[in-house]
Amino acid sequence: MLFDVEQDELPLIVYSLQCTNGHDFEGWFTRIAAYEEQAAGGKLVCPVCASREVIKAPMAPSLPVAVGERNRKPQPAAPVPHRAPQMPDELRKMRQFMSGLRKYVEQNAENVGPEFPDEARKIHYGESEERPIFGEASLEEAVELAEEGIDVAPLPPDVDEAMN
Repeated sequence: MLFDVEQDELPLIVYSLQCTNGHDFEGWFTRIAAYEEQAAGGKLVCPVCASREVIKAPMAPSLPVAVGERNRKPQPAAPVPHRAPQMPDELRKMRQFMSGLRKYVEQNAENVGPEFPDEARKIHYGESEERPIFGEASLEEAVELAEEGIDVAPLPPDVDEAMN
């Protein structure tokens, strides 16, 4: 059974991460301390090689303009031809996989919407017919379901929708 995280619980902080084998990837966290908690618990995993030795990679900070540069008139920049950024092959494959998984679930499972936690319990306890479902649940509801022994997993985000 799969669930969507509610809008107000979407990840807000993005870190550049790197495993000890040199693979770079992003990590999305709901709060700053979440990275430290997951790193300390060995829960960060490289999507390329499955290494659990992951660190924050150096990130380019936003730097203020130098003092001498503040008063200088900005020069018009030379036009740069627009090119779509190249996506690393591993990232492209992951996005394709996530999109395919989401489409498969949407085509082969019943969307029970916000009734997901209740319907998942009814199926688990034999009060409703066994069938694949997906819907909406808060993180707390998903944790409660998992603690009851009900198999749930977050549904990958709609990558195409997020890009628009």
